[in-house]
Amino acid sequence: MTTIHARRLVVLMSLVALLVATWLVYRPGLTGPYLFDDFANLPALGATGPIVDGPSFTRYITSGTADPTGRPVALASFLLDARDWPAPPERFKRTNVLIHLANGCLLFWLLCCLGRRGLERATQLPELVAAWLGAGMWMLHPLFVSTTLYIVQREAMLPATFALLGLLGWWHGRRAVGAGRYWTGSFFAAGTVVLCTTLAALSKANGILVAPLVLVLEYALLNNRGWASCAPLSGAGRRAYRWIVLMPCWLLSIGIGLYLAWFVARSLQVDIAAVRPWTLGQRLLTEPRILWDYARLMFFPRPYTAGVFNDQIEPSSGFIDPWYTLPAIIGALALVGAAALWRQRQPALSAAILFFACGHAIESTSIPLELYFEHRNYLPALLAFWPFARWAAGAGIQTHSRHRVLRLVAGLGFLTLLGAFTLMNARIWGDARNQAVLWAELNPNSDRAQASAAMTEMSNGSPERAERRLRPLLARHPDQVQIAFNLVAARCAQGAVSEDDMAAAAHAIRITRDPGSLLLTWFDRATEIANSGSCAGFDTVSLRHLLDAGRENDLLPPGRKQDLYFLEGKLRLDAGDGPGAADAFDQALALDPRLSAALEQAAQLGSNGYPGLGLRHLALFDKLAPKASAPAAGMPYIHAWVLRRQGYWEHERSQLVSTLRRDAANQTGSEH
Repeated sequence: MTTIHARRLVVLMSLVALLVATWLVYRPGLTGPYLFDDFANLPALGATGPIVDGPSFTRYITSGTADPTGRPVALASFLLDARDWPAPPERFKRTNVLIHLANGCLLFWLLCCLGRRGLERATQLPELVAAWLGAGMWMLHPLFVSTTLYIVQREAMLPATFALLGLLGWWHGRRAVGAGRYWTGSFFAAGTVVLCTTLAALSKANGILVAPLVLVLEYALLNNRGWASCAPLSGAGRRAYRWIVLMPCWLLSIGIGLYLAWFVARSLQVDIAAVRPWTLGQRLLTEPRILWDYARLMFFPRPYTAGVFNDQIEPSSGFIDPWYTLPAIIGALALVGAAALWRQRQPALSAAILFFACGHAIESTSIPLELYFEHRNYLPALLAFWPFARWAAGAGIQTHSRHRVLRLVAGLGFLTLLGAFTLMNARIWGDARNQAVLWAELNPNSDRAQASAAMTEMSNGSPERAERRLRPLLARHPDQVQIAFNLVAARCAQGAVSEDDMAAAAHAIRITRDPGSLLLTWFDRATEIANSGSCAGFDTVSLRHLLDAGRENDLLPPGRKQDLYFLEGKLRLDAGDGPGAADAFDQALALDPRLSAALEQAAQLGSNGYPGLGLRHLALFDKLAPKASAPAAGMPYIHAWVLRRQGYWEHERSQLVSTLRRDAANQTGSEH
């Protein structure tokens, strides 16, 4: 075995060691619970029954509502871990870690390919070491713990998987073009990019960026005079490659740019105040600040980060409010411009900067998503550590340097530090109680973090601590319904709630923006407390007052007000008021006529002894059905078509009507 081959074997063995180390540092986090958005997405596994055949699979795979595509590839991946709901979280987390390891291997392979520097054998080992270090720093970085151990963020991991596969396929196709296989190489590169872009976009919308990322690597690296990882193209090969590969990539990239610009124009006509506490202009001013904060966390890491909470981020109200808004914008634009200009002198660094900027194009520009999430860096940061790794490994340095060992020690030291920090973070992710309290300490201005910590304190028998945490927050943020409602829960856990606390809760629900599923989940728990009589000052009348206040809120969409009427109907059923419950359900249905809602509400009436009212409620739906809004374009429309084609709702309705009629007949017979 030659020395070169022996060294390569050492690097490959080191890759195996890196994979084992990454698994070990993530392992403590596998015992953690489900979190937040997990509960909003994973129950779809059992929403229409266990997934056991083709029809149930089709219903599930089209049930996604995130993005116009519904993210069906990501949904399909959850079937690796469960085919019904509920299911234990550890299996999902284990699969996430395995995907992370696979992505690390793909990244190592890509960096090896990109780092090939022509025929000089002496440069091959440093490039392999650089690829190993660059992939290792990305795999072991603590910033990505909140992506890897947060089950639902598999939707952010899979686009990176398919992007890496697409970039590898593109590189091998381009290399074939350089070797004289013009048409085979060009079509292979283009076909791989198209296939992987499709799969990535069907995992999450930012997967559409595979083609722009190809252009970044093409013009920053492979088209660079000083970079020889692929043979230069000329003549017929260059023309074939340009028209078959580059032209479609340019067209798709331009289309993405126009789509993002359309959101800016659309913001002049569409008000987003009901769902976001900022304008689109404020978002565009704020995102450069956030990108710099992402960079700070990547290159000045710490063991614990903000995690999944981001509501403490204050949007910029102007170029100098706060003062560092304009410097952040100028700095970001200058860095991207310098990267484009320096691509001949510093190709790897330029590629990493442009790759990062391009990778944030979907989620950190004009689409009105929430301002900040750590998982948004998972794909853009793939090349972020490669320039430093190349410096540490001595890649690209033609002469022997007496500082090479020191540089390598620095690189290995940084890698070790990242692994230690990730281990600390993963341990917290495996400990729900300490995780909630730590996140509250790290995010003192996050209402969500404080509410989460308060719920943990209540579940651990310390409602007085929860009250001390929440009361000053409510004084500062009287519109935050999650704080007001959890304060009521904390007081009830201590035996009594005051009129002032109930008034504060009513005020919060009257002026809050759409709180999502919080209303249903909180009221379900609160109803049990109200019916038990265990909390002085808190009964079903109090709950109805809260529901009345919520219905006065003009910021709540029809679907959320429908939830409020539905909850009132359930309260009236608990009180034995069937006609009152039917009236509330009728009002709920009128707000948003959906057969699924009508069936659920009719079933509630039937199971509580009012089958005749349930049948009347279904008859009302038949009258309201022509007024029902059409499903949204994209996957919701396809899902509705699938259910219609399978006759799913008709079957469910037929069974329910049969049951209600039988129960109604039995009631009539017993009366006689």
